Amino acid sequence: MDAESQLGQARLSPRQIVTAMSGLIIAMLLAQLDNMIVAPALPTIVGELGGMEHLAWVTTGYVVASTVATPIWGKLGDIFGHRVTFMVSIVVFLAGSALCGMSQDMTALISSRAFQGLGAGGLMVGIMAAIGLMVPPRERAKYQGIMMAVMPLAMIGGPLLGGFITDHASWRWAFYVNLPLGIISLIVCWFTLKLPQEARNAKVRIDWWGSALLSIWITALVLMLSWGGSQYEWNSPEIIGLGATAVVGLVAFLYIENKAAEPVIPLRLFSSRNFSLANLLGFVVGFAMFGGITFLPQFQQYVQGQSATGSGLLLMPMMLAAMVVSLAGGQLITRTGHYKALPIAGAALMAAGLYLFSTMGLDTPAWLSGIYMAVLGAGMGCMMQTTNLIAQNSVHIRDIGAATGTSTFARNMGGSLGISVLGSIYASRLADTMGKPAAGGVHPSGQITPATLHSLPPAVQDLFKHAVTSGIQDVYLWASIIAAAGFVLAWFIKQVPLRGYAPTPAEAAEATAEELAV
Repeated sequence: MDAESQLGQARLSPRQIVTAMSGLIIAMLLAQLDNMIVAPALPTIVGELGGMEHLAWVTTGYVVASTVATPIWGKLGDIFGHRVTFMVSIVVFLAGSALCGMSQDMTALISSRAFQGLGAGGLMVGIMAAIGLMVPPRERAKYQGIMMAVMPLAMIGGPLLGGFITDHASWRWAFYVNLPLGIISLIVCWFTLKLPQEARNAKVRIDWWGSALLSIWITALVLMLSWGGSQYEWNSPEIIGLGATAVVGLVAFLYIENKAAEPVIPLRLFSSRNFSLANLLGFVVGFAMFGGITFLPQFQQYVQGQSATGSGLLLMPMMLAAMVVSLAGGQLITRTGHYKALPIAGAALMAAGLYLFSTMGLDTPAWLSGIYMAVLGAGMGCMMQTTNLIAQNSVHIRDIGAATGTSTFARNMGGSLGISVLGSIYASRLADTMGKPAAGGVHPSGQITPATLHSLPPAVQDLFKHAVTSGIQDVYLWASIIAAAGFVLAWFIKQVPLRGYAPTPAEAAEATAEELAV
């Protein structure tokens, strides 16, 4: 980090910060609610529209699109201003939500989720970049509580609302509910979100080639990992072609980014060891977080016999633990300025929680799986905010958008690959246990909803439950191995002083006078 980075940031009054953050709070609720509401509805959505083999893509399409879009939104914010790009991302997200609710088949739903993901990529990076502009890392935990106050509502209320909507109305309202909330967020942001240090580049140069190549190699990689071993053999021309496209696309992307005047992901940021490690750990968090939320409702509803509402309720231990630990960790960082212990402890807890999930069986009670969730949630709470904090503290303030976008990109990339790989493992295990796919590639279980499962013959019910349990065990065993790798990486984080506020003219003059007196 250069000397200029150490000088800190311009000081805003607490009232100015709280006022500006009011619109971000609503947007945070919007972003968090979407993932939480949809998870409990997935078994019913897939059962109604058909296509169990495409389950992962309802989430993967969303995450891939948001992953690709995240660094682009961050860079556009650095060029055009984070306020305007943030509000545009809300509009895109709302349009995608409406299209999801109107979907009549899995193809339309997955496409709409991808479009929704394009907007979602700008939501989180916009929120994090705005906070990064307003509050320096050392002081951020003081205001983190304001943002975190909305997370219990999203984390606890989201699954409950999603389950209630699915049980008593239609899963389509899990998407339509975003519309009124998003409109309110737009109105509030228009009047309250005023960001400092919004200087833009007079000569705008958008890295179109870099953005295109980024989209190509990520999509090819995710498709290869999703389809390999399930829809196509690993040595098939389709998988080999996708692998080659991913490798060539990545190499071309790195070449273009090294030459571009305004790269979408500035490679110079990775000269900081902490920045690189924070992004790798963010990848691990995304892998574990999206995997835990996506596949747990399958086990809860099909094996433990929970309703969609009950499934949402059972996710509470994970969400509450993540919230409490994140808040406590933020306060600890503000008081001590030290953060290295949090990612180490977080990775260890995530690895332990994911491994415990891999031991679940047909007779595992809900209370015991709730304990496993609390362990995983505590690990997530240690790492979610800390990895982003470390990344932002490792760069110059002018690169806050690109750094935040890259950090969010790494977490989403982990989610994309995690869901793709784990989804492929889950679908493959399900097919192996239930039998070969029927003609047309549609599995016989592809339209079994949790409600219709109980109407099937007991032998079919037992077979399907064994298939789901076997898939869940494989999924979380592999996820725990990834989290264990994150534990090793966390030890290499270097403790660097957190950047504070830039001194006011009066404080600078006083400091100079004291130095002269000495």
